[in-house]
Amino acid sequence: WLILDILVQFQGVKGGFGVFAVLGEANSLGPSDKKSLWGTLFDVEDPRSKAPQCKGRFLDVYQALELARYDIQYCDWRARQDLRTIVLLHEKVVEVLNPLAREYKSIGTMKKELAELQGELAQAHKQVHISEARVSAALDKLAYMEELVNGKLLEDRTKMESSIAAPSSSTSTQSLDTMKRPRKSLDVSGPVQPYHPRLKNFWYPVAFSTDLKDETMIPIDCFEEPWVLFRGKDGNPGCIQNTCAHRACPLHLGSVNEGRIQCPYHGWEYTTDGKCEKMPSTRLLNVKIKSLPCLEQEGMIWIWPGDDPPTTTLPSLQPPSGFVIHAEIVMELPVEHGLLLDNLLDLAHAPFTHTSTFAKGWTVPSLVKFLTPASGLQGYWDPYPIDMEFQPPCMVLSTIGISKPGKLEGQSTKECATHLHQLHVCLPSSRNKTRLLYRMSLDFAPLLKHIPFMHYLWRHFAEQVLNEDLRLVIGQQERMINGANVWNWPVAYDKLGVRYRLWRDAVERGSKPLPFSKPM
Repeated sequence: WLILDILVQFQGVKGGFGVFAVLGEANSLGPSDKKSLWGTLFDVEDPRSKAPQCKGRFLDVYQALELARYDIQYCDWRARQDLRTIVLLHEKVVEVLNPLAREYKSIGTMKKELAELQGELAQAHKQVHISEARVSAALDKLAYMEELVNGKLLEDRTKMESSIAAPSSSTSTQSLDTMKRPRKSLDVSGPVQPYHPRLKNFWYPVAFSTDLKDETMIPIDCFEEPWVLFRGKDGNPGCIQNTCAHRACPLHLGSVNEGRIQCPYHGWEYTTDGKCEKMPSTRLLNVKIKSLPCLEQEGMIWIWPGDDPPTTTLPSLQPPSGFVIHAEIVMELPVEHGLLLDNLLDLAHAPFTHTSTFAKGWTVPSLVKFLTPASGLQGYWDPYPIDMEFQPPCMVLSTIGISKPGKLEGQSTKECATHLHQLHVCLPSSRNKTRLLYRMSLDFAPLLKHIPFMHYLWRHFAEQVLNEDLRLVIGQQERMINGANVWNWPVAYDKLGVRYRLWRDAVERGSKPLPFSKPM
């Protein structure tokens, strides 16, 4: 028998944690040892004495954010107490079933004790579910408040910049424009142009399979067109235009009946190929709406939005062998997908941008390099143990070696004993919106995914990291729309982001063979 005490320590990896397991032989542990093992998990200070004093007061946005953070602390403490109760009850069950104890008790007494413990366990599990709902609500509130604060900070910064004298601003701009630019400068400036049709001729992941149940619908936007995903009679996914042919009602507001999506307005029903098979209260007409090729592979739903015939193979996005998937998260972000990819393909910004999350305490290296083959879209970072790859058309995969808490420098990925694997999919919803699919996997601590509330914690910290990026990328986007070049002066550590931009430009021009592309 092994006792597993999971110690979760938030530390330096993008969008994730470092997680460490302490294993020990049960027979070698006394009661005090077991208590110390669980102590780290459960012995958290009761935060109620530190509650913000705000009763009867009007709060500004910063005070409201502080209150939301306190709610998270309280919910976390309450959830730990509920889990402690379950652990203690399980220990009581073990004591009742102990062969030595049974010798001194009648069967009737044991049955009575077990029945009482069963009732207490049922009540404790019910309380855990209540705490889970509280955690979810508190995290949603915190994310909303952080969004308000970020918006307030951006508004304050914009006002401050607009108050600067115009001559000073124009002089600065003129100075920047007249400086000699590097030979490899890219021009990514001005309003985002309509997407080129050639960029649509790829398979795009749009949803996780676990999110698409038999009777659920997932509305998505892809290249500024509305679509809806659902499963047909055979259980296979389909993707049709999210607009009824009758009166243009959004179909995702309806329901799925026997593998057909039913419009909530007049009940017209469509199959996964877009054919209308039912028109209540009128004669059935030959009506069909637009549909897209749709496939399911390795836990993901894919669509082909382009006009060219789809390829017969899909790229593999599975984590390497030995990894277990711990989190699958979907977010809608208010930035153009290319700017988000630029950010994800850049690690040099971490010690400056992510000072409140995974890069807290990181030292700033004297030199950051991305080492890659001459014709590749993948490579590794130096001095960080991180391997990274851009996989067309919009995916970023990374494997992060975990050595010591809060420390990444000094080892290659292969030299690290434990690893975190990440997948980011940046689906171009529109010219100013991205649908982000995030998958996180670990090659250690497989039992961690079964701990209650963990999926809420993963999402919370992923949102924290992204919020640190978003306030900057949104600012980039605003300046880009006004004419600034976001790739004005590339340097050595920008190599992978530059290659993504060159690949995208080549696709839009129709160049063959494409630069840095691998044959599929």
